[in-house]
Amino acid sequence: MAIEKKPVDGIEEEIDDRFFRELLALKGESILLVTESDQLNLFGQTFRPVFCGEIMDVQQGQLTLFPVNIKMINAPFFNFPTPLSIPLEKIAHFTPDFDCDARIPLS
Repeated sequence: MAIEKKPVDGIEEEIDDRFFRELLALKGESILLVTESDQLNLFGQTFRPVFCGEIMDVQQGQLTLFPVNIKMINAPFFNFPTPLSIPLEKIAHFTPDFDCDARIPLS
């Protein structure tokens, strides 16, 4: 939900991006999100792309979570040590105001 400004004959035209604005309004809140990939690989562990964390930053093209919990079957409360940025076009689903301590079935 971003507003991108493009100059048109010296006048800036605002292009409305509803998804960007919606995520920007959620900045500072916890969110559960799932990316488009069937599975990801991190530190040799294959896992489903389910992340939960606080929205730290929203920019054109990416969302940054920190702290972020990666929901893995063998480590359901794995906290990623650094902020994690996810491209907006890769977000398949998100649920705002989600309790990251909640247990969810992953299998």
